[in-house]
Amino acid sequence: MGKHSSAVTKSNNNRRPVYLTAVGLLVLSLGAVFVVRSFGSSSGADGFLGGGSCDDPTQIQLHTTPEMQPQLESAAKALSTKKDSNAPCYQFTITAVPSATDAKDIASGSDNRPDLWVPDSSLWVAQADDGQSVPTVAVPSIATSPLVLVGRSENFANTSSWLGAFEGGVQPALLDPLTTSAGALTLLSIGQERAKTSTTNNQVAAVMVPIAQRLGSMPKPYIDPTGLFGRAGQDNSDVVVPASEQSFVKFQEEHPDVQLKAVVPQTGTLVLDYPIAVTAKSDNAAITEAAKALAEEMLSDGLSQARDDAGFRDPLLSPLAGGRGVGDITQLTKPTAAAVQKALLDWTRLSLSAHSIAVIDVSGSMNQKVGDKTRMQLTIDAAAKGLKLFPDNAALGLWSFSTKIGPYGADFRELVPISKLTQAQRNKMLTSLKAQKAIPNGGTGLFDTAIAAVKAVRSNYDSSAVNAVLLFTDGKNDDPGSPTLQQTIQTLEGLRDPARPVRIIALGMGPDVDGTELRQLAQATGGQAYVARNPTDLQQVFIDALQSR
Repeated sequence: MGKHSSAVTKSNNNRRPVYLTAVGLLVLSLGAVFVVRSFGSSSGADGFLGGGSCDDPTQIQLHTTPEMQPQLESAAKALSTKKDSNAPCYQFTITAVPSATDAKDIASGSDNRPDLWVPDSSLWVAQADDGQSVPTVAVPSIATSPLVLVGRSENFANTSSWLGAFEGGVQPALLDPLTTSAGALTLLSIGQERAKTSTTNNQVAAVMVPIAQRLGSMPKPYIDPTGLFGRAGQDNSDVVVPASEQSFVKFQEEHPDVQLKAVVPQTGTLVLDYPIAVTAKSDNAAITEAAKALAEEMLSDGLSQARDDAGFRDPLLSPLAGGRGVGDITQLTKPTAAAVQKALLDWTRLSLSAHSIAVIDVSGSMNQKVGDKTRMQLTIDAAAKGLKLFPDNAALGLWSFSTKIGPYGADFRELVPISKLTQAQRNKMLTSLKAQKAIPNGGTGLFDTAIAAVKAVRSNYDSSAVNAVLLFTDGKNDDPGSPTLQQTIQTLEGLRDPARPVRIIALGMGPDVDGTELRQLAQATGGQAYVARNPTDLQQVFIDALQSR
């Protein structure tokens, strides 16, 4: 969304046509400004920048999230009518800028830094750290809007929690957490509600990893809730959209026939809180006073109806009039700046695509049974299910390994080369997986395979993806002709390149697996190892591995 400004000036009514012609052109040429001053001063002047108290107005650049701009314009107009000769005079330039854009500009020291900033959520304030200071919040909130879930009634079978609402066959359509408050607050709500639930890390991962992979694979992330609301309202749609109550209320007013409802999970929700932050590099005292004066008008009785009409609640979260929105809500605990940072970093990592080789152990011990299935069958099942977690833009290949099964006596062989997960590539991998059989008396040629797989991924390195080797095994290296563990670790460490990392994600299974050996191999590449003593837990271990990328 581009920046947008609009100009409003106050002038003597009987000279209005002249000023709208001459001054209006000047305003358009210089940029949009609000001249907010004390009228009725001792000089009795009532003109554009006229009067004793407006000879030298305080110039203020104010950026605001786009949906709040009309409200701030109204507050500025109301402030301009104050009859107080001692009140200071302010000249505002009010520009609409997405909150994440402002946070990035402020943090980078851009020339676009404003003096005052009204993001839609205070979570962006900590993200606007320029290395020297974090913007100071002058007014904690001038309006609020709770995060809600929007969809058709039939898609809300489970509203016990945010995580529960994302299960059961629905398609959560998250706005981009890296650039929108609604998206970021969705991730944070799932984290904050865990203080009220018994949800485990594994349960969260099982839901969120596929969502992150699916949304991360899109050419463009979702940033506008309006289009998503339209999709969610279609007949038989399974789309649910986390969004602000304000955006839903405005959509509902403009599309009264769409069959949508908004709900808040029983655990509670987080809130868009619209603070005013001081981002000026100098004259902070005057700028802070301007923020407080503007906020006083925003919170006045005269503007409360307009705020409610626009779908915003007051800072106390009073329900909207007329039964609109979701009524009374329970708030989740506000996350810390560290929690915000972690949630955004985790999403960035989880949503990255993959460039990987899945390497499957086919040694003789994989024939051992666990219940009514062999370890080989359980591994194939887990890998097949895991394949569904990867989006179409991921690139995967498939190897198998045991002793002396490859060309020239190698301990590995390529089954499917690394390629994008088109339907044809998925079919090749599934067909090859299902055809694998444990080799009677075959040994576990783990060390040579680990080195070769890392080299293979590096030779085709993709800088836009997570480059990794997914190594499935039920044992430890028992190839007498291979390097020692220490030699293997040294070789892997020698291959390590921080600018082009290729990590081993080792997935061990069964009682015979050597967890220490796997951890050492993985750590030599910056990766991690996971062990499922009961191979039936392998699917969850696979989810854990995807989280660790």
